[in-house]
Amino acid sequence: MTATEVPAIAGAHLFEPTPHADERGFFCRTFDADVVRSVGLDPDAFVQDSLSRSVRGVLRGLHLRSGAGEAKLVRCSYGRVFDVVVDLRPHSPTYRNRAFFELSDQTQATLYVPAGCAHGFQALTGTADVSYRIDRPHDPAEDVTIAFDDPELAIPWPLPVSAMSRRDREAPLLAEALRPQGS
Repeated sequence: MTATEVPAIAGAHLFEPTPHADERGFFCRTFDADVVRSVGLDPDAFVQDSLSRSVRGVLRGLHLRSGAGEAKLVRCSYGRVFDVVVDLRPHSPTYRNRAFFELSDQTQATLYVPAGCAHGFQALTGTADVSYRIDRPHDPAEDVTIAFDDPELAIPWPLPVSAMSRRDREAPLLAEALRPQGS
């Protein structure tokens, strides 16, 4: 397994496994504490694993958490997704940068999304399963959602949106979502 820094998003990393393929299919390690530790992350910091299943065209995001934020490892375990990270950490050298990835079951690559970055994806295949390893228990009171089609972000979603949650559909633009409460 190798770890590569994501230049557009400070602190983000892409972990790419080394699959061992034969006539049966393949086997690969999708998480390695030593490799995670080698890039300065604490592998024991992750406390929750989650899975979402989406069909082609479904868009989820853009999501982040207020307060201390939420770091996560994201992997498409089945199918393919167009994955997006937006750096929303005001003191980051890559503040407001965006990075795009295609995550798939063919590569089993895992993306580390630092706390304070928004994340979203769109399913590119009939079925796409996305696995998350998260560093904090979920608290719905800290959920923040940003409009997927915000012109300031100009994310080039590859497909028309076939479905999304009501929360995602009604999400505010970035400027409004980041405005301090009461202003």
